[in-house]
Amino acid sequence: MPTRLPPVTRNLLIANVAVFLLQQMMHYTLIAHFALWPWGPDHWAQLPDGSLTAIGFRPWQLVTYAFMHGSLSHIFFNMFALYMFGGAIEQTFGPRNFTLYYFVCLLTAALAQLLVVRYFTHGFEPTLGASGAIFGLLLAFGMLYPQERLMLMFLPIPIPAWLFVIGYGAVELVLGVGGWAANVAHFAHLGGMLGGFLMIEYWRGKFPIKPKRRLLR
Repeated sequence: MPTRLPPVTRNLLIANVAVFLLQQMMHYTLIAHFALWPWGPDHWAQLPDGSLTAIGFRPWQLVTYAFMHGSLSHIFFNMFALYMFGGAIEQTFGPRNFTLYYFVCLLTAALAQLLVVRYFTHGFEPTLGASGAIFGLLLAFGMLYPQERLMLMFLPIPIPAWLFVIGYGAVELVLGVGGWAANVAHFAHLGGMLGGFLMIEYWRGKFPIKPKRRLLR
């Protein structure tokens, strides 16, 4: 476990906790405007103060949704994972590239969720949480430190990071396709992993367009 967090990871932790506390005061008003709503026609909703407001997709929600959480357990597990993996990834990438990586993952997670809801599930529920970006960090840890040992809380058996990540991704895919745990945005998690994979492969020089500096790890 890290003993000293680098600056971007620390600031992300603070920002997520601060927004969660703000949610407790504003609750549905904040969710109505800043959670990620499905792409399509607006719906009308009544706010706690009795006023009506139109809710629906807005461009800024592609980012703001990732700083909001639905419950104490939701933010606890996401921030615990950010604490566990964020520092190591930030020290490898550097603060600037780590910030870019984090936001790319949360954006690709949001886009994946929007597409799945638009063309497959057709629901109208908000998506919120840093999970897409967190799954991107988990993917990065598995790719950069494949032989490091990880353990699930309920299964205290050391597993190589690469196997842990592949297994976790496979479970998310099965749950998403099967429609189990429908209140969890499984395809947002997978979208975050996909965005992270593409970023790392780009930094490793695997695409026709090459980065200015390669990731050597």
